[in-house]
Amino acid sequence: MRVLVVGASGLIGSAICAKLLERGDEVVRMVRPGSAPAVILSGKIAELDLAQAAPDDWLPHLSRIDAVVNCAGTLQDGPGENTSAVHFRGPSALFQACERAGVRRVIHFSAMGVEKEQPSAFSRTKLEGDKALMARDLDWVILRPSVVLGPAAFGASALFRGLAALPWLPLMPGTGRLQVVRIEDAVRTVEIFLDPASPSRLVLEVAGPEQLSFQEVVNTYRHWFGWPPARPVNMPAALAGLVYRLSDFAGALGWRPPTRSTAQKEIARGAVGNNEPWIAETGIQPAALGEALARTPVSVQERWFAKLYLLKPVIFIVLSLFWISTGVISLTIGYEIGIDLMQRTGAGILSGPSVIAGALADIVIGVAIAFRRTSRIGLYGAAVLSLFYAVAGTILLPELWSEPLGPLLKIWPILVLHLVALGILEDR
Repeated sequence: MRVLVVGASGLIGSAICAKLLERGDEVVRMVRPGSAPAVILSGKIAELDLAQAAPDDWLPHLSRIDAVVNCAGTLQDGPGENTSAVHFRGPSALFQACERAGVRRVIHFSAMGVEKEQPSAFSRTKLEGDKALMARDLDWVILRPSVVLGPAAFGASALFRGLAALPWLPLMPGTGRLQVVRIEDAVRTVEIFLDPASPSRLVLEVAGPEQLSFQEVVNTYRHWFGWPPARPVNMPAALAGLVYRLSDFAGALGWRPPTRSTAQKEIARGAVGNNEPWIAETGIQPAALGEALARTPVSVQERWFAKLYLLKPVIFIVLSLFWISTGVISLTIGYEIGIDLMQRTGAGILSGPSVIAGALADIVIGVAIAFRRTSRIGLYGAAVLSLFYAVAGTILLPELWSEPLGPLLKIWPILVLHLVALGILEDR
């Protein structure tokens, strides 16, 4: 078959592409503009902004396509993220184009429970997208999975790993139970319904065999890692609210933490459902989380990722605040000290402008690191500026190398931390 997979870079989309290629299908990966990898091992890749595309924009990509699998989704509105566009308007245009192009088989990923409650824009727009597909004359299948977990670490799959690395597990108030499902079972479901002879016009809840608390999911991962159960700590509602608000602020800067306020609203109702129709239609016997994890030996990469996951936001916060605060200090309480230091180099009347220029450069770098879109530029700029400070200090004030507080020596661990940040910057 020739299958178009929309949202091919995500957790579900990438797994589906891998499986279809493994079984010999031709896959066209559809990703947002600018996110395509420089090299792909197999298959084809196309770029189109789902949120902006009209039906006519889809038609060239639907030529000779046998089926479409839509895995696109976004948790919350923010810079470059629009739930209505990604879940409703964009898919509606895609479904209309499929109808016009004669591509009858469409498999669409929604979310569990959206037909019962819509506490956020995420679930409300997911339901709108489902209804848009149901209204089309297509052989559609709507899959509403619970929380999907797998070898790749995106979203909740990454969060559970990160929390599993903590000896004390912070428990948010008001979290519902989860009927987590393995990515392998979701992918197998797509395989079955890609068959033109398979049933269509179905809405199925895709869920695992057990209902687990948040704590039980995390401790299952800890058991897999070979670590003892974490000690639970109930987080006060005020502190939990602060975490969600800070995550929303990070979202406004372009980052996508899984702990934004939409998650707060969605996890309160949990993610449990009736998986019996899905099992009856597919014959799949979903694997329990512990059983599925036991099939794969834990690797050192998994342990490294788990321990680094929650350190990543700390690293970026510290680096951003470090550069911004040094600039602010240089312009305020540390201004005279900076002038004195520059005069020791013989800068003379240029001392003031030099201090101000250096301070502004520090602030610009700190702000650049804080924003996701410019973070890489900021990190490179910080590394270059650090090296410049080291070279200039060595030439103009070599005695700084022997000062007790080591102002030049401290440049090197700071530089290494920037390299670490560059290494873990990408989420997928």
